[in-house]
Amino acid sequence: MKPAAFRYRAVGSLEEALDVLSEHGEDVTIIAGGQSLMPLLNLRLARPEILLDINRIADLAFLEITADAVKMGAMTRAATVEHHAEVKQVLPVVPQAIAHIGHPQIRNRTTIGGNVAHADPSSELPGVLACLEGSVQLQSKTRGTRTVGWEDFFQSVFTTDKQPDELVTGVTFPITEPWRYSYQEVAARHGDYPVAGVTVGILEQAGVLEQVRISVVGVADRPVRLRTLEERSSGMAATAATAAVLGRFARNEVPASDDVHVSAEYRKAIVGTLVSRTVSSLLEEIGP
Repeated sequence: MKPAAFRYRAVGSLEEALDVLSEHGEDVTIIAGGQSLMPLLNLRLARPEILLDINRIADLAFLEITADAVKMGAMTRAATVEHHAEVKQVLPVVPQAIAHIGHPQIRNRTTIGGNVAHADPSSELPGVLACLEGSVQLQSKTRGTRTVGWEDFFQSVFTTDKQPDELVTGVTFPITEPWRYSYQEVAARHGDYPVAGVTVGILEQAGVLEQVRISVVGVADRPVRLRTLEERSSGMAATAATAAVLGRFARNEVPASDDVHVSAEYRKAIVGTLVSRTVSSLLEEIGP
């Protein structure tokens, strides 16, 4: 199939993009990497009046590492982050999750801003953003710049807090030393969207889990945090036995429903196994 007719606008600056969005608002669909959008256009599930191409906005292709965060521009390519030596050192969970996005050809085009703004409930990066308590930067011509925390940004399937005249300009992934994080998922084939994926963060001190964070993708209409499990885990021994217990708790707490791929019970079982494995791997990294 071919897309329905649309007007194409390619802009070279952030100011130009915001002008188009300010004037046309809800009639505009933004294309960056296009890895998710192009199939929707070809199937005519997306029918924009104006297709706004922001690939030429070089100012949005930044990657900045500070003492407390990794900040990425909306046009930063996933492959750039995946292979960035310093990001691997200070926040390895982000490249780890990106490695599960499609295949190398896909990651060469996929943008960080596009991936997050698309808000696919099975996508890896929103889950990492949720576990890290990250945020999204938005900008409009008339209302300026604002920063939205992940929990307010992701609202439902393909739905975010971004307004029609706004553009996602950046995404911030906090660095929270001495926390340790890891991402794991199960998919039918490598490169497919996961049946379920989990990001786990642990803060361990003297053999005790002081705090734990667990986010899950692929089970609801947005990334979810297992808040009850996080609270129950505080103060537990940092052992393999505890990892198994947390896996059982996760299986009971995580929301899930049947779909064409797997049953709810199977998806819950996957989440429980992933949580147990991920906590175990993080504890192995810490050592005795």
